[in-house]
Amino acid sequence: MKNTQIEFTAPWKVEVKQEELQAQVPELTGNQVLVKKHYTLISPGTELACLSGGESWFNMPSVPGYAAASEIVALGPEAAEGFQIGDRVFHYGKHSRYELTTTSGVFLKVPDSLPLAWAPFTRMATVAMTSTRVSSIELGDYVAVTGLGLIGNMAAQLAGLQGASVIGIDLAAKRRKLAQSCGIQHAIEAGADSHKQVMELTGGKGVSTLIEATGVPQVILDNVALVGQYGEAILLGSPRGELQSNVTDLLNSIHLNGRGCVTFKGAHEWRYPLTPEAFVKHSLVRNSEVVFRLMLYGKLQIEPLISHIMSPADAPAAYEGLRNKKDEYLGVLFNWEEV
Repeated sequence: MKNTQIEFTAPWKVEVKQEELQAQVPELTGNQVLVKKHYTLISPGTELACLSGGESWFNMPSVPGYAAASEIVALGPEAAEGFQIGDRVFHYGKHSRYELTTTSGVFLKVPDSLPLAWAPFTRMATVAMTSTRVSSIELGDYVAVTGLGLIGNMAAQLAGLQGASVIGIDLAAKRRKLAQSCGIQHAIEAGADSHKQVMELTGGKGVSTLIEATGVPQVILDNVALVGQYGEAILLGSPRGELQSNVTDLLNSIHLNGRGCVTFKGAHEWRYPLTPEAFVKHSLVRNSEVVFRLMLYGKLQIEPLISHIMSPADAPAAYEGLRNKKDEYLGVLFNWEEV
């Protein structure tokens, strides 16, 4: 049996490789499971950062990926207590046909009525959900989201579900149009006029919450002025790249009452535990289960976000598209079913 997998072998070099698996599935122990992938989803921000060679924690050559919908093909004795062969599961899986993993952490059965191709988007949705979990968004608030890629679009949708009037901001016309098709009320072009438009929409008060989803440091500096008095700016996209700037103006926006006294908050998903704990309300498992329900109830739009379903053999083209054709590539799934 051969296992096909996608590897980053050097900066900006993607290869599709095969390795031999044992002819007989090894005897699994504990809560180990062997899964066969059906779909995996590319996380554009994280994976392109890894592919650039700029992430110190990602050593090449290595197999990327952390969002998968799979089928259980073998399981250990402890895993058999809650799962069985043939179960469809969502987990933080890599871009490979087969993977040996465990049922620890986020390893959940996919609801029968949920399209399997939607399941990997659960990971991106829980990343986006962190921004609303840490926020003070209430019914009737105005919220701006900078960056309407996969994460930003979902963050905007989730802010809307909390009762906010959402203003999405992006350079790309296609992403703005897509955001509106997903129920985001306002989608405006990033640039010199965006501040004026936000002030017009908010009656001159600015937004209560700004969610920064691009990870581009300059974007937060350019848009903190959108936040009204005593509002909040939430860093959802992980800041990357070097920026040299005089930060005094930014610090005064945080410190001075006349400049807004804006509160900055970090929204890294790993601030929450993997599994439920007695004294912590939120966890990545609970967030994933919430996302399942939102998908099933039609409250979180997923289908419009799928721009491509590609063969793993076309992985180099997929990453090239996400890097250089951002208007065309958004939610890119690998279909492993025929590999």
